[in-house]
Amino acid sequence: MTGPIPARWAPYLLSVLRIAAAFSFMTHGTQKLFAVPVNELRAPVPLASLVGLAGVLETFGGFLLLVGLFTRPVAFVLAGEMAVAYFLRHAPRSLWPILNGGELATLFCFVWLYVGTVGPGPWSVDSLRRRAGAGP
Repeated sequence: MTGPIPARWAPYLLSVLRIAAAFSFMTHGTQKLFAVPVNELRAPVPLASLVGLAGVLETFGGFLLLVGLFTRPVAFVLAGEMAVAYFLRHAPRSLWPILNGGELATLFCFVWLYVGTVGPGPWSVDSLRRRAGAGP
């Protein structure tokens, strides 16, 4: 061991990062589509709208990332969604994410870009499918 966290833990921590981020990400989608969770009652967004599309991507794409199924392509799509969200909704207010409220969009964009590049980690349906297809 060279440090407090052995390098062999890195793939498992990648899975933990993916799962935790996906769970948080999904709540943004369910809030848009189903108005859950919310502090005050409100109507869900119209499904046939840009925000409705974002809700579908965040809810169902987030679920796919949560379980680690089709991780790489889904993560790239969601990274793109977050980049679009940032430039359409946040960037017009200010250049700086801290000033325009775009910190989460920026962070999710780069987390999904990372996950899309390195894969889901060992705790994922993709890993189970890969092992099952490998054979004896």
